[in-house]
Amino acid sequence: MTPDRPDVSRVVEAVFRIESARIIGALARLVRDVGLAEELAQDALVAALEQWPVRGVPDAPGPWLMATAKHRAVDHLRRQENYRKKLFLVGTAEASDDEPAIVDAIDDHIGDDTLRLLFTACHPALTTESQVALTLRMLGGLRTDEIARAFLTTEATVSQRILRAKKTLRGVAFELPPPPQLPSRLAAVLGTIYLIFNEGYAATAGDDWTRPQLCDEALRLGRVLSGLRPDAPEVHGLTALMELQASRLPARTTPDGRPILLLDQDRRRWDRLLIRRGLAALARAEALGVLGPYGLQAAIAACHARALTPAETDWPRIAALYRLLSHVAPSAVVELNRAVAVGMSEGPAAALTLLDELHLPGYPHLPAARGEMLERLGRHEEARAAFTEAAALTRNAAERALFTRRAGL
Repeated sequence: MTPDRPDVSRVVEAVFRIESARIIGALARLVRDVGLAEELAQDALVAALEQWPVRGVPDAPGPWLMATAKHRAVDHLRRQENYRKKLFLVGTAEASDDEPAIVDAIDDHIGDDTLRLLFTACHPALTTESQVALTLRMLGGLRTDEIARAFLTTEATVSQRILRAKKTLRGVAFELPPPPQLPSRLAAVLGTIYLIFNEGYAATAGDDWTRPQLCDEALRLGRVLSGLRPDAPEVHGLTALMELQASRLPARTTPDGRPILLLDQDRRRWDRLLIRRGLAALARAEALGVLGPYGLQAAIAACHARALTPAETDWPRIAALYRLLSHVAPSAVVELNRAVAVGMSEGPAAALTLLDELHLPGYPHLPAARGEMLERLGRHEEARAAFTEAAALTRNAAERALFTRRAGL
């Protein structure tokens, strides 16, 4: 029986979303051009869309895509005048027709193409904004508008950053930096991983409130990075933060995908294994020295994880940790979160005073936080207006529905 084309097409697209970062990473390491690597990966996707509906889905669809993409890369290199020179530069002997998966022979001190691509995308030749934008595009599979939302900037700006980054990296060796250079590249890598995680934890656009696949990928990268830099407290701090936040994912939505806020979640559904892993990573970070921004955020998440009920939450400690975080890594978003914690520990009036001092244009969580505090103060009409403003600002359908319900519309 001929497979149903629409169903197979969905399978192809799902597999490609899962495997694309690894495929692009492997190809980029071989062809030294992230733009070309992305084109070759797309060629493999087109081949799957053409062949799988006719021949059926392979038993191992991911490796099929990888092998097809590598064939395309080898064919491309063989057409180039300097093919042998490229093979020499990546440390591989002359390829033959019997070795289509030529890149499998290439290795280094990690052997992880996705992580290698991550470090290359965070090359010092790029600005931090370009590093993060390119990595979110290549590894996170995010659209330009989603990246723009994460940056609180325009799509045109993000598009230009990605284009310039690809041009700058053309010809750069796609490999992990040697260990002595790792610290200088680490900050951008950590920031990029956390942005990927955040997009999965609370999607900026679309119909779904969460995108667990992105959280899983960020967690995987964080765990690998912890093995690479076991002496870096912020690596463990970030891993702890992601483990603890990811533990809540099963309880963050209803079966039909509607958001459930933190204080309303069934904490029995929190993943206790991830909590144990997160607390262990936090302990490692604390043992290595003073906590940095990620470690402090992990300590805040640990306060929630240790509370079996909302009433047991240590809100004064959370507010104090946010105050410390505001000195270590000041930002308006940190101040927003601190205000919410103050509202829980000292009352909504104290929080509202802090919130009214903040300026975050286009950020829906500021009016949403104001709406929460106004509601608790009994100022219902003002709360309704605040939640209505939040609903108008968000681009996530599930979040918009939540704010609309809170507004009573």
